[in-house]
Amino acid sequence: MAATSPQDQHFNIVIVGQGGRLQYEALLFAASLCAQSPGFTGRLFVAEPQPGPLWQDDPRIRGQETRAALDRLGAEILPFESRHFGQSYPYGNKIEALLALPADEPFVFFDSDTLVLDDLARVPFDFDRPTASLRREGTWPRIELYGPGYTETWKSLYDKFGLDFATSLDPAYPDEFWRRYLYFNAGFFFYRCPRVFGQRFRDYAVAIRDDPPPELVCQSLDPWLDQVALPLVIHSLGGGKDTLPPGLLDGEVTCHYRLLPLLYARESDRVVEVLEEVTAPNWIKKALKAHDAMKYMIYHGRGRKVRALFDRDALPVKEQAIRNKIKRHGFWIR
Repeated sequence: MAATSPQDQHFNIVIVGQGGRLQYEALLFAASLCAQSPGFTGRLFVAEPQPGPLWQDDPRIRGQETRAALDRLGAEILPFESRHFGQSYPYGNKIEALLALPADEPFVFFDSDTLVLDDLARVPFDFDRPTASLRREGTWPRIELYGPGYTETWKSLYDKFGLDFATSLDPAYPDEFWRRYLYFNAGFFFYRCPRVFGQRFRDYAVAIRDDPPPELVCQSLDPWLDQVALPLVIHSLGGGKDTLPPGLLDGEVTCHYRLLPLLYARESDRVVEVLEEVTAPNWIKKALKAHDAMKYMIYHGRGRKVRALFDRDALPVKEQAIRNKIKRHGFWIR
């Protein structure tokens, strides 16, 4: 089925709003969505995990300032139950939240640490052919000297779920080079039905965690479990790497900044401009200043000091090098 015109698309957005840093990131996302994509016609859900046996502490949004600000921005708090992950693997929130969304309504999931920079109507989503973020490094699997290689490791997972491994490969890259294999960052993904996507994501992730193939014996699944299961889900639902034009999500339309020190260090002037514009109103500032990273990086000028440390045209190749330099100057905060 061909994608509809971007202007004709109607879909929901879901982000996670767990208590602590994520609730403030969710507020930043909502503010940027309202400011930069005012024509968005869907619903913005802030998925909130509920207390239960899988959480040591209450994971819900804390205080009323954030809730009031989200409500003012038109966001809807969406409670959901943690049945498989919770405290032991909070990245599982993005999996279990999908099952609380309205069935049969197209959705886009974004990590909470994302800013909207332009109108989402520019993005020609094909909700029949899911994909996810390609802004990633080759973080998994980590190949050991005498252990299975990329092909053996990934093929064991495709075989486990009865999927065609060969059609997932990118022939533009050589065997045993990580880009040859379907691998995403889970910073965004989409599909035509959140329940179908969520059930498969949950089933695959739980099966990999609880009964991994022998080829994974040397591999860590924390924090990589969601990014190990995600390519399998996308491939099984008819998606892949090339279902969106490049340069829009994780580019001109959205930015997955990860943490505020990294945003100021490496993102474009446009990203900083949007961040500082949407956080300027006093009613938003009042809510965000309760979080130290927001208070010091945005409002006390620490972010601008971080920015002065780096040349955006000659950044270190590895993110860890950026982090280390920020820490050496005493500016790291999260």
